[in-house]
Amino acid sequence: MLQPDRSDRGHRRDVAPQGGYRRPDDRRAQMIADITNDLRRYSVDAQHVGQAFAGLHKLNATDLQALIAVMDAELLGDPITPGRLGEQLDLSSGSVTALIDRLERAGHIRRDRDTADRRKVFLRYADQGAALARSFFAPLGRRNDRVMARFSDEELATVHRFMAEMVVSIREHRDVVRGARGEPARRAGGAEPGPSSD
Repeated sequence: MLQPDRSDRGHRRDVAPQGGYRRPDDRRAQMIADITNDLRRYSVDAQHVGQAFAGLHKLNATDLQALIAVMDAELLGDPITPGRLGEQLDLSSGSVTALIDRLERAGHIRRDRDTADRRKVFLRYADQGAALARSFFAPLGRRNDRVMARFSDEELATVHRFMAEMVVSIREHRDVVRGARGEPARRAGGAEPGPSSD
């Protein structure tokens, strides 16, 4: 919320949430601030929903991230491999194997061999895991559908383009942050990929 800064006796200025100043009529700056705040609130609340699902099914944060990665890949029609999962989650090949074993035993995912190259493994949602996710997230999906129904196709296309570019932005920053921590870059198969990890 903007607060008046009365330290400048001759002029009234408004203090922006980030500590900067802007004119009261700077509508674009206010809109950008509002959108940024909305994105932050949405991200935090989405994490709470995900944590509730994880807690209900005894999953940790990495388990949940892995399931989201598997789901995203399936929705894109490009199922993820163990190596790509390790790269996305920034895990070693050994950690990825233990993660996949744990999720497979719990019935959340399954390993499928590539019909063209039997050495290649794809990760997919198992029927049991998909049913659990549908049951938990279906009410949220219906809420989201009602919201989207209030927007025209043209408006949704603009929102989609905006969100897609914001996803690219946050992933680029994620990679910069990882690099700043001195974490070694891992290729798609992890540090030492086996023949079935690519």
